[in-house]
Amino acid sequence: MSSLANEHKAINLSQGFPGFEPDVALVKKVNKAMQQGHNQYAPMAGSLNLREQVADAFLRRDQAEYNVDSEITITAGATQAVFTAISALIKEGDEVIVFTPAYDCYAPALELMGAKIIYVQMNAPSYQIPWEEVKRVMNRRTKMIITNSPHNPTGMVWSESDVAELEELVMNSDALVLSDEVYEHMVFDGKKHVSAASRSGLASRSLIVGSFGKTFHVTGWKIGYIVGPEALMKEFRKVHQYNVFSTNSAMQEGIANYMKKVRPEETLSTFYQAKRDLFRQELSGSNLELLPCEGTYFQLIRFRDVSSLPDTEAAKKWTKEFKVASIPVSVFYPFPVQEHVLRFCFAKEDNELKKAAKRLRKIKA
Repeated sequence: MSSLANEHKAINLSQGFPGFEPDVALVKKVNKAMQQGHNQYAPMAGSLNLREQVADAFLRRDQAEYNVDSEITITAGATQAVFTAISALIKEGDEVIVFTPAYDCYAPALELMGAKIIYVQMNAPSYQIPWEEVKRVMNRRTKMIITNSPHNPTGMVWSESDVAELEELVMNSDALVLSDEVYEHMVFDGKKHVSAASRSGLASRSLIVGSFGKTFHVTGWKIGYIVGPEALMKEFRKVHQYNVFSTNSAMQEGIANYMKKVRPEETLSTFYQAKRDLFRQELSGSNLELLPCEGTYFQLIRFRDVSSLPDTEAAKKWTKEFKVASIPVSVFYPFPVQEHVLRFCFAKEDNELKKAAKRLRKIKA
């Protein structure tokens, strides 16, 4: 879709990356770290300075204590953390529950390990977790449940009751949890992010993945992290040591020093909610249905009142005709699902969002 957007000079709201630069102060911190000699291999687990900042963040938000030496690892982005965790913990024949629509990096890693993927479908418009279905498919072969909140692509956010349900399920089983929380600081309308770290029973069986790239508008830096109990982290590092070893030293030091003064949980939700609200307001009065967006920087739009086209065809057609690119949500499912929903990324400059909305308002039945 990005290629199609470039070809037709469309506004690209498809790919999920910020359309603006990071804080100049962060870039200066990284430059300073380079000048101070942080240009060789970092420790395998990551910069101690940065691991300490991660530990402090979990302690502040969740009152969860993670040992900086044995329970936190800095990774080459969240995707590497997810792949490495699956590689370390899943073997051929293990069953793994994945909620769908799902971000597209989970299934390939599971397939490569020979796992049997058990899909549990969430449905528009709310995309809530069907817990009775989860209970039905869980059994003694269930090795892992992969969760994602705030959720890409739907913008759904897990509630306290969702996390309590998950804790009860795994505590009565042998299943582990891989919790993808890369949009942890983008939660709207007074809601709060409920991490797997917030409940001790769940935390004891969970590896939790985060992303500095998402949080600090530097997705191209590919710096993330993973936290979890020592026994699980020991297994994770057996793979991490040989497929990555360590990540960019200067960026780690720069981010760590930046985090000593900047707390993203205090500002990021407000920042992105303003963009969500602007985009939704600019689309008011259109023939498009705006689905709930509780978190992330993605807005889903259902277009069934204006077209019967499959979402893949609508996405391509409107990129060419109305010059706004999106992602069809059907591609996040492993089987044919047609709910006539497109995903738009609003992590863009305000004037770009206004221009995109003006063009989308022209779409008629």
